[in-house]
Amino acid sequence: MTFATLAQTCLCLLPVYFIVRHVYRIYTSPIRHFPGPPLSSIIFGNLKEVFASENSVIFEKWNEEYGPTIQYRAFFGVRRLYTVDIKALSHILNNHYDYQKPEEARFMLSEVLGDGILITEAKKHKFQRKVMNPAFGAPQIRQLTDIFVNKSMELRDAWKLEIEAGSNSNANETVRIDVLSWLSKMTLDVIGLAGFNYEFNSINPLDGKPNELSSAFTTIFSQSLTRSKIWPIIRVYVTPLRRLPALQSGIITNARNTMIRIGRHLMDDSKRTLAQDSDKKAAGRDLLSLLVKSNMNEKDAERMSDEDVLAQVPTFLVAGHETTSVATTWALFALAQHLEVQRKLRDELLAVSTSSPTMDELNALPYLDSFVREALRLYAPVPATRRIAVRNGVIPLGEPVGGRDYVEVKSGQNILINILVLNRSKKLWGKDAKDFKPERWLNGSIDTALPGVWGNMMTFLGGAKSCIGYRFSLVEMKALLFALVREFEFELAVPREDIGSEQSVVQRPFIKSQKHKGSQLPLLVRIYNP
Repeated sequence: MTFATLAQTCLCLLPVYFIVRHVYRIYTSPIRHFPGPPLSSIIFGNLKEVFASENSVIFEKWNEEYGPTIQYRAFFGVRRLYTVDIKALSHILNNHYDYQKPEEARFMLSEVLGDGILITEAKKHKFQRKVMNPAFGAPQIRQLTDIFVNKSMELRDAWKLEIEAGSNSNANETVRIDVLSWLSKMTLDVIGLAGFNYEFNSINPLDGKPNELSSAFTTIFSQSLTRSKIWPIIRVYVTPLRRLPALQSGIITNARNTMIRIGRHLMDDSKRTLAQDSDKKAAGRDLLSLLVKSNMNEKDAERMSDEDVLAQVPTFLVAGHETTSVATTWALFALAQHLEVQRKLRDELLAVSTSSPTMDELNALPYLDSFVREALRLYAPVPATRRIAVRNGVIPLGEPVGGRDYVEVKSGQNILINILVLNRSKKLWGKDAKDFKPERWLNGSIDTALPGVWGNMMTFLGGAKSCIGYRFSLVEMKALLFALVREFEFELAVPREDIGSEQSVVQRPFIKSQKHKGSQLPLLVRIYNP
Protein backbone atom coordinates (compact mmCIF):
# COMPACT_ATOMS: atom_id res chain seq x y z
CA MET A 1 0.00 0.00 0.00
CA THR A 2 1.43 3.36 -1.04
CA PHE A 3 1.56 6.33 1.31
CA ALA A 4 -1.04 8.13 -0.81
CA THR A 5 -3.41 5.18 -0.58
CA LEU A 6 -2.88 4.95 3.16
CA ALA A 7 -3.57 8.66 3.56
CA GLN A 8 -6.78 8.39 1.53
CA THR A 9 -7.91 5.42 3.61
CA CYS A 10 -7.27 7.30 6.84
CA LEU A 11 -9.19 10.31 5.57
CA CYS A 12 -12.12 8.09 4.65
CA LEU A 13 -12.08 6.33 8.02
CA LEU A 14 -11.78 9.54 10.04
CA PRO A 15 -15.49 10.49 9.76
CA VAL A 16 -16.40 6.91 10.66
CA TYR A 17 -14.21 7.14 13.76
CA PHE A 18 -15.88 10.35 14.92
CA ILE A 19 -19.37 8.94 14.30
CA VAL A 20 -18.59 5.73 16.18
CA ARG A 21 -17.05 7.69 19.06
CA HIS A 22 -20.09 9.98 19.18
CA VAL A 23 -22.55 7.07 19.26
CA TYR A 24 -20.45 5.25 21.86
CA ARG A 25 -20.49 8.27 24.17
CA ILE A 26 -24.27 8.63 23.84
CA TYR A 27 -24.97 4.97 24.64
CA THR A 28 -22.45 4.67 27.47
CA SER A 29 -23.29 7.95 29.19
CA PRO A 30 -23.86 7.52 32.95
CA ILE A 31 -27.08 9.54 32.64
CA ARG A 32 -28.55 7.40 29.82
CA HIS A 33 -31.06 5.79 32.23
CA PHE A 34 -32.20 9.10 33.70
CA PRO A 35 -35.81 10.13 33.07
CA GLY A 36 -36.49 12.75 30.43
CA PRO A 37 -38.48 13.59 27.31
CA PRO A 38 -38.31 11.23 24.33
CA LEU A 39 -35.91 12.08 21.49
CA SER A 40 -37.75 14.34 19.03
CA SER A 41 -35.17 14.62 16.26
CA ILE A 42 -31.96 12.78 15.42
CA ILE A 43 -30.34 16.07 14.39
CA PHE A 44 -31.88 18.58 16.80
CA GLY A 45 -32.65 16.33 19.76
CA ASN A 46 -35.19 18.20 21.94
CA LEU A 47 -33.84 21.65 21.05
CA LYS A 48 -36.70 22.53 18.70
CA GLU A 49 -39.08 22.17 21.64
CA VAL A 50 -36.78 24.31 23.78
CA PHE A 51 -36.44 27.08 21.18
CA ALA A 52 -40.20 27.11 20.54
CA SER A 53 -40.98 27.44 24.24
CA GLU A 54 -41.10 30.92 25.73
CA ASN A 55 -39.77 31.61 29.22
CA SER A 56 -38.50 28.06 29.69
CA VAL A 57 -42.05 26.70 30.03
CA ILE A 58 -40.95 23.40 28.50
CA PHE A 59 -38.39 22.84 31.28
CA GLU A 60 -41.01 23.47 33.94
CA LYS A 61 -43.25 20.94 32.18
CA TRP A 62 -40.42 18.39 32.07
CA ASN A 63 -39.72 18.87 35.77
CA GLU A 64 -43.38 18.19 36.56
CA GLU A 65 -43.38 15.05 34.40
CA TYR A 66 -39.94 13.56 35.09
CA GLY A 67 -38.62 15.07 38.33
CA PRO A 68 -35.97 17.60 39.41
CA THR A 69 -32.98 15.93 37.69
CA ILE A 70 -33.43 14.74 34.12
CA GLN A 71 -31.73 14.33 30.78
CA TYR A 72 -32.71 15.88 27.47
CA ARG A 73 -31.08 15.80 24.03
CA ALA A 74 -29.09 18.46 22.20
CA PHE A 75 -27.69 18.37 18.64
CA PHE A 76 -27.22 14.87 17.22
CA GLY A 77 -28.66 13.25 20.31
CA VAL A 78 -26.03 14.45 22.82
CA ARG A 79 -27.34 13.95 26.34
CA ARG A 80 -27.51 17.04 28.54
CA LEU A 81 -28.05 16.96 32.28
CA TYR A 82 -30.65 19.38 33.61
CA THR A 83 -31.32 19.77 37.32
CA VAL A 84 -33.13 22.05 39.74
CA ASP A 85 -31.83 20.03 42.70
CA ILE A 86 -30.39 22.61 45.13
CA LYS A 87 -27.72 20.30 46.51
CA ALA A 88 -26.51 19.51 42.99
CA LEU A 89 -26.53 23.18 41.96
CA SER A 90 -24.53 24.18 45.04
CA HIS A 91 -21.92 21.53 44.22
CA ILE A 92 -21.64 22.61 40.58
CA LEU A 93 -21.38 26.35 41.30
CA ASN A 94 -18.96 25.96 44.20
CA ASN A 95 -16.59 23.70 42.25
CA HIS A 96 -15.89 26.00 39.32
CA TYR A 97 -12.57 24.34 38.49
CA ASP A 98 -14.46 21.11 37.75
CA TYR A 99 -17.53 22.67 36.08
CA GLN A 100 -16.71 25.40 33.60
CA LYS A 101 -18.42 27.26 30.78
CA PRO A 102 -18.49 25.08 27.65
CA GLU A 103 -15.53 25.71 25.40
CA GLU A 104 -17.71 26.48 22.37
CA ALA A 105 -19.63 29.14 24.33
CA ARG A 106 -16.37 30.74 25.44
CA PHE A 107 -15.12 30.75 21.85
CA MET A 108 -18.24 32.53 20.59
CA LEU A 109 -18.08 35.13 23.36
CA SER A 110 -14.35 35.65 22.92
CA GLU A 111 -14.85 36.68 19.29
CA VAL A 112 -16.89 39.62 20.57
CA LEU A 113 -15.45 40.31 24.01
CA GLY A 114 -11.86 39.11 23.85
CA ASP A 115 -10.31 37.32 26.82
CA GLY A 116 -12.13 39.17 29.62
CA ILE A 117 -13.37 37.88 32.94
CA LEU A 118 -16.58 36.52 31.41
CA ILE A 119 -14.51 34.15 29.29
CA THR A 120 -11.64 33.02 31.49
CA GLU A 121 -11.74 29.94 33.70
CA ALA A 122 -9.91 28.24 36.57
CA LYS A 123 -6.69 29.92 37.76
CA LYS A 124 -6.82 32.77 35.28
CA HIS A 125 -10.38 33.65 36.28
CA LYS A 126 -9.49 33.47 39.98
CA PHE A 127 -6.51 35.74 39.34
CA GLN A 128 -8.49 38.31 37.34
CA ARG A 129 -11.29 38.31 39.88
CA LYS A 130 -8.88 38.93 42.74
CA VAL A 131 -7.41 41.97 40.98
CA MET A 132 -10.82 43.30 39.91
CA ASN A 133 -12.80 42.80 43.12
CA PRO A 134 -11.78 46.12 44.74
CA ALA A 135 -13.24 48.04 41.79
CA PHE A 136 -16.68 46.50 42.38
CA GLY A 137 -16.98 46.85 46.16
CA ALA A 138 -19.70 48.90 47.86
CA PRO A 139 -17.41 51.91 48.59
CA GLN A 140 -16.61 52.25 44.87
CA ILE A 141 -20.24 51.87 43.78
CA ARG A 142 -21.21 54.52 46.35
CA GLN A 143 -18.89 56.97 44.59
CA LEU A 144 -20.41 56.15 41.20
CA THR A 145 -24.02 56.68 42.27
CA ASP A 146 -24.16 60.31 41.18
CA ILE A 147 -23.32 59.16 37.63
CA PHE A 148 -26.29 56.77 37.76
CA VAL A 149 -28.57 59.50 39.11
CA ASN A 150 -27.43 62.23 36.71
CA LYS A 151 -27.81 60.02 33.65
CA SER A 152 -31.22 58.85 34.89
CA MET A 153 -32.32 62.49 35.12
CA GLU A 154 -30.93 63.13 31.63
CA LEU A 155 -33.09 60.26 30.34
CA ARG A 156 -36.08 61.63 32.28
CA ASP A 157 -35.65 65.03 30.65
CA ALA A 158 -35.31 63.47 27.19
CA TRP A 159 -38.60 61.63 27.70
CA LYS A 160 -40.29 64.84 28.83
CA LEU A 161 -39.21 66.44 25.56
CA GLU A 162 -40.55 63.42 23.65
CA ILE A 163 -43.90 63.75 25.41
CA GLU A 164 -44.12 67.49 24.82
CA ALA A 165 -43.22 67.06 21.14
CA GLY A 166 -45.59 64.14 20.63
CA SER A 167 -48.62 65.48 22.48
CA ASN A 168 -48.81 69.06 21.16
CA SER A 169 -47.58 70.41 24.50
CA ASN A 170 -50.47 68.72 26.34
CA ALA A 171 -48.74 67.12 29.32
CA ASN A 172 -51.86 65.05 30.14
CA GLU A 173 -51.63 63.07 26.91
CA THR A 174 -49.70 59.84 26.53
CA VAL A 175 -46.91 59.19 24.06
CA ARG A 176 -45.70 55.82 22.84
CA ILE A 177 -42.03 55.29 23.75
CA ASP A 178 -39.83 52.28 23.05
CA VAL A 179 -38.37 52.10 26.54
CA LEU A 180 -35.86 49.36 25.65
CA SER A 181 -34.16 51.55 23.05
CA TRP A 182 -33.89 54.53 25.41
CA LEU A 183 -32.74 52.49 28.40
CA SER A 184 -30.06 50.94 26.23
CA LYS A 185 -28.75 54.42 25.42
CA MET A 186 -28.79 55.44 29.07
CA THR A 187 -26.94 52.36 30.36
CA LEU A 188 -24.36 52.74 27.59
CA ASP A 189 -23.75 56.32 28.74
CA VAL A 190 -23.43 55.13 32.34
CA ILE A 191 -20.92 52.36 31.64
CA GLY A 192 -18.91 54.80 29.51
CA LEU A 193 -18.47 57.24 32.40
CA ALA A 194 -18.51 54.80 35.30
CA GLY A 195 -16.54 52.15 33.43
CA PHE A 196 -13.69 54.20 32.00
CA ASN A 197 -14.48 57.92 32.22
CA TYR A 198 -15.63 58.15 28.61
CA GLU A 199 -18.66 60.11 27.41
CA PHE A 200 -20.74 58.28 24.79
CA ASN A 201 -23.45 60.98 24.60
CA SER A 202 -25.96 58.30 23.53
CA ILE A 203 -29.01 60.00 25.06
CA ASN A 204 -28.09 63.37 23.58
CA PRO A 205 -25.61 62.82 20.72
CA LEU A 206 -23.37 65.75 19.90
CA ASP A 207 -24.27 67.12 16.45
CA GLY A 208 -26.82 64.32 16.25
CA LYS A 209 -24.11 61.73 15.56
CA PRO A 210 -22.76 58.91 17.77
CA ASN A 211 -19.09 59.15 18.67
CA GLU A 212 -16.36 56.80 17.46
CA LEU A 213 -16.40 54.36 20.37
CA SER A 214 -20.19 54.25 20.46
CA SER A 215 -20.26 53.33 16.77
CA ALA A 216 -17.62 50.64 17.30
CA PHE A 217 -19.54 49.08 20.19
CA THR A 218 -22.84 49.18 18.29
CA THR A 219 -21.18 47.53 15.29
CA ILE A 220 -19.69 44.70 17.33
CA PHE A 221 -22.84 44.06 19.26
CA SER A 222 -25.25 44.22 16.32
CA GLN A 223 -23.06 42.10 14.02
CA SER A 224 -22.63 39.44 16.69
CA LEU A 225 -26.41 39.20 17.03
CA THR A 226 -27.54 39.51 13.42
CA ARG A 227 -25.06 37.47 11.40
CA SER A 228 -26.04 34.13 9.91
CA LYS A 229 -27.14 31.60 12.50
CA ILE A 230 -25.77 28.56 10.64
CA TRP A 231 -22.16 29.47 9.96
CA PRO A 232 -21.29 30.43 13.57
CA ILE A 233 -22.65 27.09 14.79
CA ILE A 234 -20.65 25.18 12.18
CA ARG A 235 -17.46 27.09 13.07
CA VAL A 236 -17.97 26.50 16.78
CA TYR A 237 -18.59 22.76 16.66
CA VAL A 238 -16.16 21.92 13.83
CA THR A 239 -12.96 23.08 15.52
CA PRO A 240 -10.66 23.23 12.43
CA LEU A 241 -13.09 25.70 10.81
CA ARG A 242 -12.47 28.23 13.58
CA ARG A 243 -9.36 29.32 11.69
CA LEU A 244 -11.64 30.58 8.94
CA PRO A 245 -13.02 34.12 9.36
CA ALA A 246 -16.46 34.75 10.76
CA LEU A 247 -19.00 36.45 8.53
CA GLN A 248 -18.59 40.23 8.68
CA SER A 249 -15.18 39.60 10.29
CA GLY A 250 -13.63 42.66 8.63
CA ILE A 251 -16.28 44.97 10.04
CA ILE A 252 -15.96 43.47 13.52
CA THR A 253 -12.15 43.54 13.40
CA ASN A 254 -12.11 47.25 12.53
CA ALA A 255 -14.58 48.01 15.31
CA ARG A 256 -12.63 45.97 17.85
CA ASN A 257 -9.40 47.73 16.83
CA THR A 258 -11.12 51.05 17.54
CA MET A 259 -12.18 49.83 20.97
CA ILE A 260 -8.69 48.54 21.76
CA ARG A 261 -7.04 51.77 20.58
CA ILE A 262 -9.31 54.00 22.68
CA GLY A 263 -9.17 51.58 25.61
CA ARG A 264 -5.37 51.59 25.56
CA HIS A 265 -5.33 55.39 25.49
CA LEU A 266 -7.64 55.54 28.51
CA MET A 267 -5.61 52.90 30.35
CA ASP A 268 -2.35 54.72 29.64
CA ASP A 269 -3.87 57.96 30.97
CA SER A 270 -4.77 56.21 34.21
CA LYS A 271 -1.29 54.68 34.52
CA ARG A 272 0.40 58.06 33.95
CA THR A 273 -1.79 59.71 36.58
CA LEU A 274 -0.97 57.02 39.10
CA ALA A 275 2.75 57.04 38.26
CA GLN A 276 2.89 60.78 39.06
CA ASP A 277 1.26 60.19 42.45
CA SER A 278 3.61 58.47 44.89
CA ASP A 279 0.72 57.48 47.19
CA LYS A 280 -1.43 56.32 44.27
CA LYS A 281 -4.40 58.32 45.52
CA ALA A 282 -5.09 60.12 42.29
CA ALA A 283 -6.83 57.31 40.43
CA GLY A 284 -10.19 58.23 38.93
CA ARG A 285 -13.34 56.66 40.30
CA ASP A 286 -14.18 54.84 37.06
CA LEU A 287 -13.78 51.05 37.03
CA LEU A 288 -10.88 51.02 34.58
CA SER A 289 -8.85 53.47 36.70
CA LEU A 290 -9.61 51.49 39.85
CA LEU A 291 -8.62 48.29 38.06
CA VAL A 292 -5.34 49.85 36.92
CA LYS A 293 -4.68 51.04 40.48
CA SER A 294 -5.52 47.64 41.97
CA ASN A 295 -3.30 45.97 39.40
CA MET A 296 -0.36 48.30 40.14
CA ASN A 297 -0.67 47.54 43.84
CA GLU A 298 -0.08 43.85 43.19
CA LYS A 299 3.36 42.24 43.13
CA ASP A 300 4.87 42.00 39.66
CA ALA A 301 4.17 38.27 39.43
CA GLU A 302 0.53 38.82 40.38
CA ARG A 303 -0.33 41.66 38.01
CA MET A 304 -2.60 41.37 35.01
CA SER A 305 -0.96 42.07 31.67
CA ASP A 306 -1.96 45.20 29.78
CA GLU A 307 -3.73 42.94 27.28
CA ASP A 308 -5.79 41.35 30.07
CA VAL A 309 -6.70 44.77 31.45
CA LEU A 310 -7.72 45.93 27.97
CA ALA A 311 -9.83 42.79 27.54
CA GLN A 312 -12.08 44.03 30.31
CA VAL A 313 -13.17 47.10 28.30
CA PRO A 314 -15.59 45.25 25.97
CA THR A 315 -16.59 43.08 28.93
CA PHE A 316 -17.53 46.18 30.95
CA LEU A 317 -19.46 47.50 27.94
CA VAL A 318 -21.53 44.39 27.25
CA ALA A 319 -22.06 43.11 30.79
CA GLY A 320 -22.59 46.56 32.31
CA HIS A 321 -24.82 47.85 29.54
CA GLU A 322 -27.04 45.11 28.15
CA THR A 323 -28.14 43.36 31.34
CA THR A 324 -29.19 46.48 33.26
CA SER A 325 -31.10 48.00 30.33
CA VAL A 326 -33.01 44.74 29.78
CA ALA A 327 -33.67 44.28 33.51
CA THR A 328 -35.08 47.81 33.85
CA THR A 329 -37.17 47.34 30.70
CA TRP A 330 -38.83 44.27 32.22
CA ALA A 331 -39.31 46.18 35.51
CA LEU A 332 -41.26 48.90 33.65
CA PHE A 333 -43.18 46.15 31.85
CA ALA A 334 -44.24 44.83 35.28
CA LEU A 335 -45.20 48.32 36.47
CA ALA A 336 -47.36 48.89 33.37
CA GLN A 337 -49.40 45.79 34.24
CA HIS A 338 -49.66 46.34 38.00
CA LEU A 339 -50.95 49.87 38.51
CA GLU A 340 -51.38 49.47 42.28
CA VAL A 341 -47.72 48.46 42.57
CA GLN A 342 -46.84 51.47 40.41
CA ARG A 343 -48.82 53.76 42.73
CA LYS A 344 -47.22 52.35 45.90
CA LEU A 345 -43.75 52.68 44.45
CA ARG A 346 -44.34 56.24 43.27
CA ASP A 347 -45.72 57.27 46.66
CA GLU A 348 -42.57 55.99 48.37
CA LEU A 349 -40.25 57.68 45.88
CA LEU A 350 -42.07 61.03 46.00
CA ALA A 351 -41.74 61.04 49.79
CA VAL A 352 -37.96 61.35 49.41
CA SER A 353 -36.99 64.99 49.85
CA THR A 354 -34.18 65.01 47.27
CA SER A 355 -34.16 64.33 43.53
CA SER A 356 -30.50 63.25 43.72
CA PRO A 357 -30.36 60.41 46.24
CA THR A 358 -27.18 58.74 47.41
CA MET A 359 -26.63 54.98 47.23
CA ASP A 360 -27.50 54.66 50.91
CA GLU A 361 -30.71 56.65 50.44
CA LEU A 362 -31.73 54.46 47.50
CA ASN A 363 -30.99 51.27 49.41
CA ALA A 364 -33.00 52.52 52.42
CA LEU A 365 -36.29 52.52 50.44
CA PRO A 366 -38.03 49.25 51.37
CA TYR A 367 -40.66 49.12 48.62
CA LEU A 368 -38.16 50.08 45.91
CA ASP A 369 -35.87 47.32 47.14
CA SER A 370 -38.73 44.80 47.21
CA PHE A 371 -39.86 45.85 43.74
CA VAL A 372 -36.37 45.44 42.27
CA ARG A 373 -36.00 42.02 43.89
CA GLU A 374 -39.31 40.84 42.49
CA ALA A 375 -38.55 42.19 39.00
CA LEU A 376 -35.16 40.46 38.96
CA ARG A 377 -36.71 37.25 40.25
CA LEU A 378 -39.45 36.97 37.62
CA TYR A 379 -37.56 38.62 34.77
CA ALA A 380 -33.93 37.61 35.22
CA PRO A 381 -32.04 39.20 32.28
CA VAL A 382 -29.92 36.05 31.73
CA PRO A 383 -32.43 33.18 31.59
CA ALA A 384 -30.03 30.23 31.76
CA THR A 385 -26.40 29.19 31.67
CA ARG A 386 -24.47 26.00 30.98
CA ARG A 387 -21.55 24.24 32.56
CA ILE A 388 -19.43 21.34 31.36
CA ALA A 389 -17.61 18.78 33.48
CA VAL A 390 -13.90 19.01 32.68
CA ARG A 391 -13.14 15.72 34.45
CA ASN A 392 -15.01 12.63 35.61
CA GLY A 393 -16.80 13.21 38.89
CA VAL A 394 -19.84 12.76 41.10
CA ILE A 395 -22.59 15.33 41.77
CA PRO A 396 -24.53 14.80 45.02
CA LEU A 397 -28.33 14.98 44.90
CA GLY A 398 -30.77 16.15 47.54
CA GLU A 399 -33.54 14.19 45.81
CA PRO A 400 -32.38 10.73 44.61
CA VAL A 401 -32.91 9.53 41.04
CA GLY A 402 -33.41 5.81 40.50
CA GLY A 403 -32.50 5.11 44.12
CA ARG A 404 -29.16 6.96 43.92
CA ASP A 405 -28.38 10.18 45.75
CA TYR A 406 -25.68 11.16 43.29
CA VAL A 407 -25.02 11.57 39.56
CA GLU A 408 -21.93 10.19 37.89
CA VAL A 409 -20.64 12.50 35.17
CA LYS A 410 -17.95 11.96 32.58
CA SER A 411 -15.61 14.63 31.30
CA GLY A 412 -17.47 16.59 28.63
CA GLN A 413 -20.92 16.24 30.22
CA ASN A 414 -23.03 19.34 29.53
CA ILE A 415 -25.19 20.65 32.39
CA LEU A 416 -27.98 23.22 32.09
CA ILE A 417 -28.72 25.67 34.92
CA ASN A 418 -32.09 27.26 34.17
CA ILE A 419 -32.22 30.50 36.15
CA LEU A 420 -35.81 31.37 35.25
CA VAL A 421 -37.19 27.99 36.30
CA LEU A 422 -35.42 28.19 39.67
CA ASN A 423 -36.56 31.77 40.26
CA ARG A 424 -40.19 30.82 39.51
CA SER A 425 -40.35 27.42 41.18
CA LYS A 426 -43.59 26.90 43.13
CA LYS A 427 -41.77 24.43 45.34
CA LEU A 428 -39.30 27.15 46.41
CA TRP A 429 -41.46 30.28 46.27
CA GLY A 430 -44.98 29.00 46.96
CA LYS A 431 -48.16 28.69 44.91
CA ASP A 432 -47.96 32.34 43.90
CA ALA A 433 -44.42 31.95 42.48
CA LYS A 434 -45.44 33.27 39.05
CA ASP A 435 -47.34 36.25 40.42
CA PHE A 436 -45.64 39.64 40.58
CA LYS A 437 -45.79 40.48 44.31
CA PRO A 438 -43.14 42.84 45.72
CA GLU A 439 -44.82 42.46 49.11
CA ARG A 440 -43.40 38.97 49.45
CA TRP A 441 -40.04 40.58 50.27
CA LEU A 442 -41.19 43.10 52.86
CA ASN A 443 -41.15 40.84 55.92
CA GLY A 444 -37.60 39.65 55.20
CA SER A 445 -38.46 35.95 55.61
CA ILE A 446 -37.45 34.72 52.14
CA ASP A 447 -35.03 31.80 52.39
CA THR A 448 -35.07 29.45 49.41
CA ALA A 449 -31.62 27.93 50.11
CA LEU A 450 -30.71 28.64 46.48
CA PRO A 451 -26.93 29.13 46.15
CA GLY A 452 -27.25 32.60 44.63
CA VAL A 453 -24.92 35.46 45.51
CA TRP A 454 -27.85 37.88 46.06
CA GLY A 455 -31.48 37.79 47.16
CA ASN A 456 -31.91 34.03 47.68
CA MET A 457 -32.33 33.72 43.92
CA MET A 458 -30.22 32.73 40.92
CA THR A 459 -30.36 35.97 38.91
CA PHE A 460 -26.68 36.79 39.52
CA LEU A 461 -25.68 33.11 39.93
CA GLY A 462 -23.50 32.00 42.84
CA GLY A 463 -20.06 30.73 43.73
CA ALA A 464 -16.79 32.06 42.35
CA LYS A 465 -18.36 32.70 38.91
CA SER A 466 -21.21 34.84 40.23
CA CYS A 467 -21.71 38.27 38.66
CA ILE A 468 -18.89 40.53 39.88
CA GLY A 469 -20.87 43.66 39.00
CA TYR A 470 -24.19 42.89 40.69
CA ARG A 471 -23.92 45.83 43.13
CA PHE A 472 -23.28 48.18 40.19
CA SER A 473 -26.36 46.89 38.36
CA LEU A 474 -28.65 47.06 41.40
CA VAL A 475 -27.85 50.67 42.30
CA GLU A 476 -28.04 51.81 38.67
CA MET A 477 -31.43 50.12 38.29
CA LYS A 478 -32.72 51.77 41.48
CA ALA A 479 -31.50 55.18 40.32
CA LEU A 480 -33.30 54.73 37.01
CA LEU A 481 -36.58 53.71 38.63
CA PHE A 482 -36.29 56.55 41.13
CA ALA A 483 -36.05 59.18 38.39
CA LEU A 484 -38.60 57.69 35.98
CA VAL A 485 -41.38 56.51 38.29
CA ARG A 486 -41.46 59.82 40.18
CA GLU A 487 -42.00 61.64 36.88
CA PHE A 488 -44.10 59.33 34.66
CA GLU A 489 -47.03 56.93 34.57
CA PHE A 490 -46.76 53.79 32.43
CA GLU A 491 -49.24 51.63 30.55
CA LEU A 492 -48.84 48.86 27.97
CA ALA A 493 -48.96 50.18 24.41
CA VAL A 494 -50.01 46.82 22.93
CA PRO A 495 -52.05 43.91 24.34
CA ARG A 496 -50.16 41.78 26.85
CA GLU A 497 -50.56 38.66 24.71
CA ASP A 498 -48.71 40.40 21.85
CA ILE A 499 -45.53 40.79 23.93
CA GLY A 500 -43.04 37.94 23.85
CA SER A 501 -39.49 37.37 24.99
CA GLU A 502 -36.61 36.28 22.80
CA GLN A 503 -33.95 34.38 24.70
CA SER A 504 -30.31 34.39 23.64
CA VAL A 505 -27.63 35.55 26.06
CA VAL A 506 -30.26 37.81 27.62
CA GLN A 507 -34.05 37.73 27.26
CA ARG A 508 -35.33 40.74 25.33
CA PRO A 509 -38.96 41.70 24.71
CA PHE A 510 -40.44 41.88 21.23
CA ILE A 511 -43.87 42.44 19.70
CA LYS A 512 -45.16 39.22 18.17
CA SER A 513 -47.12 41.05 15.47
CA GLN A 514 -44.00 43.12 14.63
CA LYS A 515 -41.26 40.55 15.05
CA HIS A 516 -39.48 41.87 11.95
CA LYS A 517 -38.70 45.05 13.93
CA GLY A 518 -36.56 43.14 16.44
CA SER A 519 -36.37 43.72 20.17
CA GLN A 520 -38.58 46.50 21.54
CA LEU A 521 -40.99 47.32 24.34
CA PRO A 522 -43.33 50.22 23.54
CA LEU A 523 -45.14 51.70 26.54
CA LEU A 524 -47.63 54.54 26.80
CA VAL A 525 -45.94 57.18 28.95
CA ARG A 526 -47.45 60.33 30.44
CA ILE A 527 -46.13 62.87 32.90
CA TYR A 528 -47.46 62.16 36.37
CA ASN A 529 -49.97 64.76 37.45
CA PRO A 530 -51.00 64.34 41.12
